[in-house]
Amino acid sequence: MNTTLRLLPNRYIRLGGIAYLIIIIAGVLGETFVRGTLVVPGDAAATAQRITESPQLWRAGIGGDLLMHLLDVPVMFVLYILLKPVNRGVALMSLLSNVVQTAVLALNKLNLLLPLFLLNKAVYLNALDLAERQALAYVFVRAHNYGFGIGLLFFGVTCLGWGYLIRRSGYLPRVLGTLMQVAGLCYLVNSFALIIAPPVADLLTPFILLPPFVAETALAGWLVVKGATDPARQPHRPELASA
Repeated sequence: MNTTLRLLPNRYIRLGGIAYLIIIIAGVLGETFVRGTLVVPGDAAATAQRITESPQLWRAGIGGDLLMHLLDVPVMFVLYILLKPVNRGVALMSLLSNVVQTAVLALNKLNLLLPLFLLNKAVYLNALDLAERQALAYVFVRAHNYGFGIGLLFFGVTCLGWGYLIRRSGYLPRVLGTLMQVAGLCYLVNSFALIIAPPVADLLTPFILLPPFVAETALAGWLVVKGATDPARQPHRPELASA
């Protein structure tokens, strides 16, 4: 670690933990309170009606998601700096996977904005009848689910990398690393199931997402409450240190 981070490591670490907790809270609210309230599975007309009646709630959900993706940047920076001394190659791989995940999920928000365009009363939409517009809006909502799954494939790789580095670090609890690796596997299984075998994904969800929720909340909470001991003062055996 350089001199600045030796003097103020936990300031950055705790800020990263706070940002991570905000991400988790915003994610839960977006999926349960917003989309869980407005999206009626399998019913395009009812979903369209609810979005039309509560457009600001729908927009608030999108805004909350975008806040998550903005906060991803400081979180991934803090974790990269924190875990790079263990193994620079694995830390860089995890960082790049996280960047891809955030880019995919941010772009995926277009699928949530398009229903708002389709369901308004603009003149250019007169070429489509109401049922067609409702069906198209629902298609975009469904596409968002798949885009979310694709993004989490990359985050699964990130969690596996973070978990490995945490377990090897010597300055964060090994159990947090194990939990993050389990979380990564859950994300990978869930996302591949969603794409390859949707009926299997329906059976797995939401139970398979409980371990990631526990793991990420535990990691974020630890970073906020405990921070980390300066790695320069803790023994660890980094592999491929020259990578």
